[in-house]
Amino acid sequence: MEAKPVATAGQHALSFEKQITLNVRCDYLLYLPAGYEPGGKKWPLMLFLHGAGERGSDLNKVKLHGPPKLVEQGKDLPFIVVSPQCPAGQWWPDLVETLKALVDTVAAEYAVDAERIYVTGLSMGGYGTWALAGAYPDTFAAAVPICGGGQPFTAGKLKTVPVWAFHGAKDSVVPLSQSENMVEALNRAGGSAKLTVYPEANHDSWTATYDNPQLYEWLLQQTKKR
Repeated sequence: MEAKPVATAGQHALSFEKQITLNVRCDYLLYLPAGYEPGGKKWPLMLFLHGAGERGSDLNKVKLHGPPKLVEQGKDLPFIVVSPQCPAGQWWPDLVETLKALVDTVAAEYAVDAERIYVTGLSMGGYGTWALAGAYPDTFAAAVPICGGGQPFTAGKLKTVPVWAFHGAKDSVVPLSQSENMVEALNRAGGSAKLTVYPEANHDSWTATYDNPQLYEWLLQQTKKR
């Protein structure tokens, strides 16, 4: 039962509680690896968050960069890859509930290894990676933010999530300091984070990153900490 409105002048100490229902939706690409069988062995899941330029309602845009581009070109990745599209005018860090619901749904409907769920993204998706892993650290076994950033004071929320960040030293869109500040804050909080800097790269630090087999080898070694 809601409290009655205050009837007297002055400042009052009150509390508020109300249950609300949130309806979420998004379009996404789903990649199932070679050898996948319903009810078969469990596969690691990779959530990929694109950059600001790929927002909208055309899923083909999501194939321009990162894992969706690689698998479209015929590369076989040993992950179930989920690549949602951010609606026009919106921002991944504001959609963490939507992304969490998407991951939970895919994990329930497909043969997903719940101990090996990873999140990665570039530019706006890098910011989304930091935000989502920080909001739901118990869900993700590792995070790979590329040319992104976040709020350093929140980094402690990720201290159980291994992070490998990437950034171009000459990035003119998102300063290198954005990744440096988050990695430093996470390590100060007792987390495990490392940063790879490409000395000559501008904003596109993602092509080299997603083309690097060591990235996928590292991810597959990460298992959710209990």
